Amino acid sequence: MNEDESLKDRLKHAVIGKPKSLKDPTLFHKLALIPLLAWIGLGADGLSSASYGPEEAFRTLGTHTYLAVFLALATALTVLVISTAYSRIIEYFPSGGGGYIVATHTLGEKAGVVSGAALLVDYMLTITVSIVSCGDAVFSFFPAGWQPYKLEFELMAILFLVVLNLRGIRESVTFLAPIFIIFVVTHLLLIGYGILSHVGQVGAVAGQIRGDLRTGLATLGGGGMALLFLKAFSMGGGTFTGIEAVSNGMQILREPRVKTGKKTMLYMSVSLAFTAGGILLCYLLLKVAPVQGRTLNAVLAGKVFAGWSFGGALAAVTIFAEGALLLVAAQTGFVDGPRVMANMAADYWFPHRFASLSDRFTIQNGVLLMGGAAALLLVYSKGKITTLVVMYSINVFMTFSLSMTGMSSFFIKNHRREPAWKRNLAVQLVGLVVCLTILAVTTVEKFALGGWLTLVITSAVIGLCYLTKAHYNKVRSGVREMDDLLTAIPVQGPVNLAPVDPASRTAIQLVNGYNGFGIHTFLSINREFPGMYRNFIFVSVGEVDISSFKGADAVSSLESGTQQALDKYVDLARRMGFAAEARHELGTDIVETASRLVESVARRFPKSTVFAGQSVFRQSGMIHRLLHNETAFAIQQELRWRGITTVILPIRINI
Repeated sequence: MNEDESLKDRLKHAVIGKPKSLKDPTLFHKLALIPLLAWIGLGADGLSSASYGPEEAFRTLGTHTYLAVFLALATALTVLVISTAYSRIIEYFPSGGGGYIVATHTLGEKAGVVSGAALLVDYMLTITVSIVSCGDAVFSFFPAGWQPYKLEFELMAILFLVVLNLRGIRESVTFLAPIFIIFVVTHLLLIGYGILSHVGQVGAVAGQIRGDLRTGLATLGGGGMALLFLKAFSMGGGTFTGIEAVSNGMQILREPRVKTGKKTMLYMSVSLAFTAGGILLCYLLLKVAPVQGRTLNAVLAGKVFAGWSFGGALAAVTIFAEGALLLVAAQTGFVDGPRVMANMAADYWFPHRFASLSDRFTIQNGVLLMGGAAALLLVYSKGKITTLVVMYSINVFMTFSLSMTGMSSFFIKNHRREPAWKRNLAVQLVGLVVCLTILAVTTVEKFALGGWLTLVITSAVIGLCYLTKAHYNKVRSGVREMDDLLTAIPVQGPVNLAPVDPASRTAIQLVNGYNGFGIHTFLSINREFPGMYRNFIFVSVGEVDISSFKGADAVSSLESGTQQALDKYVDLARRMGFAAEARHELGTDIVETASRLVESVARRFPKSTVFAGQSVFRQSGMIHRLLHNETAFAIQQELRWRGITTVILPIRINI
């Protein structure tokens, strides 16, 4: 490795940390989150929505603020209903994937891709909304002249989170934990004191609400009041986003995962119900009204702590903690967004590169894409929370509705095997009715205001998913024909049991599983270079991606599968009269791992040539380069630099 590469690696390690080893027996234990850390990493999105969800709902009420008490109750009950429904999803789908996996397995792949695409767009908006709300909260205490710098601050915040998540999920959550704790303490004090200090006025407040309710009914009518309430409830729909995060991120939880997941869900649901409902009650009790340049929560904190000797400082800390927690909340988009994308990539809805892991075992490509998309949405909205909130929350209720429809179908189909199916079905149906109602009202209310853009973006993502899947299906069909033709190839003659001779000419062949692709390459070597090579060394890298990085057992299974495939190649070569051996290694970066492994083999066999097959399409372009990694060419480039002769053999794919 030259000096520039060494400098590059040093800079990379300084920014995102040194690589982690698969051979570390405590690796999964170190990476997994306990319930408290999971509550921080996955629950911050839901909890932080109390910074903007209740405010949007309360503002929508206009002069009819007496409805806030019913809004608080409905909000808390909705949180508990949806979280209970998702606890069942955790129990029955413990491998993670949330709405995408549930919809795919219970309703089919079409419903699955809609749910997955909706979640991805929602997580992009989660990041942007959280960052913009963070900027609004922080800049509420800065002079008005500082406002022009808010957008730059928010873009830097996204960049900061991208770097933090490239280092690792646990590292990022641990770093942000103090912010979460400060938020919980300050808001517990804010809501607790705000309500308890008005306990003596409960009777008067109740009387005033009854009077205002009668007046409202006289002016609006029952239907008008119901529509106003539903509109306010739907505009506060952002409050419920993030509830699904735990079920999506099950793979990063500490064993036993189901127990950890359900405990995390309990922490998140109770804290969110208390915070969102409590803030709405405090708005009503303290008669909070909008103030130019300040959030309602900033106004509320100022009122609650006004009589304290250090009230101003405490109010500032409370709102700064709120703004900082919104930064933590954006973390959910970086944790679960790439994970949903990786699960979809494993099913060929996205380019497979999005299922790959970095040497820090993060979904690096997904993190970068989520950060880039969030930055584009931020620039498009010019950092205006009202624009983003309109776009927000439609998709999450689409996913909620599909998930609960799928779970309802699941319990109906499996009622004979599920003793508690009636109770579970009832929970899912109640949640479904609530979510469909919010989805319908939200879509109608927000569509003309800009919600249409969310649906357009989601539809575009779904369309790209179908195009990607169609291409991969064509390629897999062509490869399947090759597999059927070559994997059962008959070979006769004596088996060569002689050991490999390091002094003889040797062909080092890179393979990936026992398939027609590898056999075609093996036969091409013998056809193009007849009688030249006496030894064959088959080299394979077991790629540790999102589908195999689910625990020590899954990694062991990957290793044994890789070895079994190599044994078949060795057997084929020996039956064709060659001396043969195999080498393998596991890794997240195929190019780096394969290059290192081949170099060690080439040192032992100095008269060797490396061979690899590369698929060739009749019409190749940017799309093919995006959907196919062209790993063989990347390995060839690396090995050429190391002075190792490498030959790429073309394999035509007829599509």
